[in-house]
Amino acid sequence: MKKFTLFITAIFFFNFGFSQETRQFSLEEAILFAVKNAYAAKNATNDVEAARKKVWETTTIGLPQLSAAVDYQNYLKQPIALIPAEFFGGNPDEFAEISFGTKQNLVGSVTLNQLLFDGSFLVGLQSAKTYLKISESAKTKTEIAIKIATINAYVNVLLAEDNTKILTKNKALLIENVTQTKALLANGLVESQQLEQLQITLSTLEIQLNKTNRMKDLDFKMLNFILGINIDSKLKLTDNFESLLLQNIQLELITNPFDVENHIDYQIVFNNKRANELMVKFEKSKALPSISAFLNYKQTADNDQFKFFRTEQKWFESSLLGVSINVPVFSSLRRSAQTQQAEINLEKANRQLIEKSEELKLAHQKSVSNYQFSIDQFNTSKENLQLAERIERKETIKFFEGIGSSFDLTNAQNQLYNAQQNYLQSIYEIITSKAALEAALNNL
Repeated sequence: MKKFTLFITAIFFFNFGFSQETRQFSLEEAILFAVKNAYAAKNATNDVEAARKKVWETTTIGLPQLSAAVDYQNYLKQPIALIPAEFFGGNPDEFAEISFGTKQNLVGSVTLNQLLFDGSFLVGLQSAKTYLKISESAKTKTEIAIKIATINAYVNVLLAEDNTKILTKNKALLIENVTQTKALLANGLVESQQLEQLQITLSTLEIQLNKTNRMKDLDFKMLNFILGINIDSKLKLTDNFESLLLQNIQLELITNPFDVENHIDYQIVFNNKRANELMVKFEKSKALPSISAFLNYKQTADNDQFKFFRTEQKWFESSLLGVSINVPVFSSLRRSAQTQQAEINLEKANRQLIEKSEELKLAHQKSVSNYQFSIDQFNTSKENLQLAERIERKETIKFFEGIGSSFDLTNAQNQLYNAQQNYLQSIYEIITSKAALEAALNNL
């Protein structure tokens, strides 16, 4: 019993340790993982596979169709036919009651059908292939959305981690300032108001630090969700803000040519237009005749008892070859109305394609502007951070030398804290705006 308990305990700790395994991801690794494992990515893959099956389903309509049937009949009461009695030497005004055929019969048949021509089938096959292209484009669109979401979630975690580090460092320095100020107050070198001012700043900083820690946990869970893994999984991000900053400042992106027809959103709308064109052809094809052929082979057996599988049972063969032609003649202008509706939808699709083209051009220009602005903003925030650090150091020295006020020191500290936040935010904006620009260029 003791060995069994130890065995169960070992399994528990093994499973616990396995479930707590920490996954490590660079940004590129996270993107590749999400594209394969995100919930939306798997659904999009299933949609493409279903579309491929739909193409084959439509193709099989034009291929030979073979069916077999077995029909068994047992007359519980056979039908009676009335025959003039004079045929058998009876009176002319009388009828004889006669039952024809056997009580039971069994028929086995095999039928081969082949569609020879059907305009609707040909257009339907083209439509199925277009549907496959639409599904593949939708999958690509989904992958792009997953990549952007992964980038945003990844850098959100980095932003929270760096924020936590900076706030923790600021808190430690501020606690040291409060401790030194308490010593100065005990010696009568400063007023209590100056200590209280620093304590207010410290309390505010602690609240921000607690909030940032909670947000960091949520950011990790969000990244896990986008990656398609358990939200409580442990992650370690191997990239940092500084390395990503160097990778994401690429000024040549601003001048890269923009090809609207290469954009996935344009291709989706174009395929939609193509589908509407095929719908017009489909409605017109309904006026064409359809031709099909069939070949039937049949064996029939009759008996008053169920003895069909005995060797003495006789089976009678028959076969039939036929061609069927169906010609639509008049539909009370229904087909005409359906064709006109399809043509109206095609006109709308053409207009939507022009609209999407202009929309994408505008989105590209906006993305270029945002990316350029994020780089300018980073350069400014970096300079402001350096200035704020120098000002804060000077005010700290002046305060503890007794020639500066706590009010000036608090203002310098708050200015530094804001500069730190703006600096981190500017790096975040560079990374995310570059991703948006690459998506606009269809290069993501």
